[in-house]
Amino acid sequence: MTAPALLEAYSGRRPERLPVWFMRQAGRSLPEYRALREGVGMIESCLRPDLAAEITLQPVRRHGVDAAIFFSDIMVPLHLAGVDVTIQPGVGPVVAEPVRSAADVDRLVDHQPGDASAVAEAVRIVVAELDETPLIGFAGAPFTLAAYLVEGRPSRDHLAARTLMHADPESWRRLMRWAADISADFVRTQVRAGARAAQLFDSWAGALSLDDYASHAAPFSARTLAQVRSLGVPVVHFGTGTGELLGAMRDAGADVVGVDYRIPLDEANRRLGGTTVLQGNIDPALLDAPWDVLEAHVRDVVERGRSAPAHVVNLGHGVPPGTDPDVLTRLVALVHSL
Repeated sequence: MTAPALLEAYSGRRPERLPVWFMRQAGRSLPEYRALREGVGMIESCLRPDLAAEITLQPVRRHGVDAAIFFSDIMVPLHLAGVDVTIQPGVGPVVAEPVRSAADVDRLVDHQPGDASAVAEAVRIVVAELDETPLIGFAGAPFTLAAYLVEGRPSRDHLAARTLMHADPESWRRLMRWAADISADFVRTQVRAGARAAQLFDSWAGALSLDDYASHAAPFSARTLAQVRSLGVPVVHFGTGTGELLGAMRDAGADVVGVDYRIPLDEANRRLGGTTVLQGNIDPALLDAPWDVLEAHVRDVVERGRSAPAHVVNLGHGVPPGTDPDVLTRLVALVHSL
């Protein structure tokens, strides 16, 4: 039997049909999602297997994308480990007790991975309905988790995290090892339950210089990725603002590098030596542009992606909440026609 197009591309081969899926395809852009989430908190919705499964499946049914991405949040493994974290509307993740000192790190690393049986059950429900469409598991990368833990909430420059990194490198390493293993445990739960690929999101890695990333973040992403790859699934490494970090992100152990909208795919391919499968990188801002503008952009992305060994079409970040779902459905049809 022929492998699904997504897995063909992730393995470095070009399938007959160009695969496409979207980061944040399950979520606020869909009216059926908003109806389902009415009155239910974010973390609760991630840990109710029936709800998480249904939300994961909604965009596959609606858009005909080539993969489902498991509906969860990068804060869920922290919550399961007993960290006091909430997701506040209009703010994002808020950690009740930020990690700022060696003593804070001591307190944190005593937390063990929690019971993820609800996550595994949701994955099993999804896989049973998806048939041959692959499910992608995911988690936040160690640096992004650590940045939230140190800052206590979203930050523009992650100054406190970068300060701890240099002021107390041993505490930083202990924090990052813990975050790496928490992320790996979360993804491995999804893979063991049936996810056929995995993606590590490093939302804030672009705040780091190449030297800082290579020394203080990449080794811990490598620790996570190695634990996931040992299960025999392809792994994608994605970050925003990471054009200067692409080689280091690939070398951390990724099969596929996700590229954000800031750098053309042919340039990303050049920087990676022409040997790495790419994913990306439609600019999410253009989803609300006139169709002829969006279509021309998508065709350009696909054309530039031809330089790579294989290409999975995606956005250069997530679906904005105000996106018209019909545009995404039409976009999938366009990509498949190319």
